[in-house]
Amino acid sequence: MNDSALTTGRNYLDLTKPRLLPMVLFTGLPVLGMAAGGWPNATFSVLVMTGIALAAASANTLNAYIEREQDALMERTKTRPLPAGLIEPRSALLFGLALGVISTLLLYGVSGAAAALVGLASILFYVFVYTLWLKPRSIWNAVIGGAAGAAAPLIADAAVNGSVGIAGWTLFAIVFFWQPPHVWAIALYRKDDYRAAGIPMPPEVIGDEATRKRVVWYTAGLLPVTVAPYFLGLAGPIYFVVAAGMGVWFLYRAWRLFEERTEEAAQGVFRVSLVFLSAVFLALLVDLLIAF
Repeated sequence: MNDSALTTGRNYLDLTKPRLLPMVLFTGLPVLGMAAGGWPNATFSVLVMTGIALAAASANTLNAYIEREQDALMERTKTRPLPAGLIEPRSALLFGLALGVISTLLLYGVSGAAAALVGLASILFYVFVYTLWLKPRSIWNAVIGGAAGAAAPLIADAAVNGSVGIAGWTLFAIVFFWQPPHVWAIALYRKDDYRAAGIPMPPEVIGDEATRKRVVWYTAGLLPVTVAPYFLGLAGPIYFVVAAGMGVWFLYRAWRLFEERTEEAAQGVFRVSLVFLSAVFLALLVDLLIAF
C-alpha cells in the first residue's frame, strides 16, 4: 500500500474521532457480562462491540460533516480532515452513512432487532437532536446530547437480552451525568473557540461563575449515580471503593475549580474527568472478572 492510500485511510479514520471510540467501547463492554450474568462467547462479544464502534464512528463522521464550517473557525478543530480540505464533504457524508448501515445490519444479524434499533436511534439522536438542533441553539446541548454519548451500555444490554434492563440503564446514567462537567470544563478554557464558531456554551451565555457552580453540582450528583451499581447488586466491593474514591477526587477538583477560577483548574477538571471514567469502568471490569 502506497503512502497516498495510507494517508487517505488515516484521514477517513480521523473523521470517526478514533480517540473517543475506546471510551465508548469501554463503557459498553461491562454490560455484556452484567446483563448475561457471565461473559457471552467471544465471537458474539467481539461482533457486538464492533457494531457499537461502527455506530459511534458513523455518528462522529456525520457530526464532522455537518460541523465542517464551524470546525474551520475553531483553533482545536481547524486541522480536521474536512475543514483542512483533505476529504470532500460528499465523500465524508457517504462514508458516515455507510458506517451507519453496516453497524445496523451487523447488530441485527448478531443479536436481533432491539440492539440494531437502539444503535440506529443513537446515531439519529446524535445527528438530528444534538448536532443539528441542540448544539447551535442551547446551552443544554451537553446535557441532553449526552444521551447519545452514553448509548453503548444500552446497545450492549439490548444485544444480550433483547431489551434494555437495569444494567444498561445504570451504566448509561453514569456516562450521562459525567458528560456535562466534562464538557463544561472544556468550555471554560476554550471559550474563544466556541464563540468563534457561534456555539452557545454556559461560560458565554451565563458566565464563568455560574458555569463553575454547575460543574460542582453535576459532579456532586454524579457521586450517588456512580456507586449505584454496588447497591443494586451489579458490582462488588472493589468497584465500590474505586468508584467512591474517584468520585470524591472528581468532586474535590470541581470544587477547586470553583475556588481558583483559572483556566489551569478547568484543564485539571477535564483531565480528572477522563481518569475518573476510565478508572470507574476498569474497576467494574475487574470486579466482573473476579465474580465470573
